Amino acid sequence: MAIGGETHSTAIGYILWLFGFTGSHRFYFGKPISGTIYFFTLGLLGIGWLVDLFLIPSMDRQADLRYASGPIDYNLAWILLTFLGFFGVHRMYMGKWITGVIYFLTGGLFGVGYIYDYWTLNEQVTQINQGS
Repeated sequence: MAIGGETHSTAIGYILWLFGFTGSHRFYFGKPISGTIYFFTLGLLGIGWLVDLFLIPSMDRQADLRYASGPIDYNLAWILLTFLGFFGVHRMYMGKWITGVIYFLTGGLFGVGYIYDYWTLNEQVTQINQGS
């Protein structure tokens, strides 16, 4: 599949922005380092969080150019990770059944795998969508 399709949603980005002091919207748009910084600084003490209100459309465009569209939907994978990640449902959705079951039995490998997936989910979906 080609890189540059519609992969992420501005609307979901704004919904995640409501919790932006946790960095969730930055993780979603493929910015794990700044997402982690936001998590530990409460969105740069709220200032970065407010600035991001205006930056979300450009973060969405960058994510759409960076990641490959295909059979695995980024939005659904992120929703599953966010709400059911400790149970491995997002991994099962992506066809990673063995690690999905391991996550289910271990609470997302005791939370460490859950955090790892926040850092790498966009790349995991892109690899699957590109057929790698």
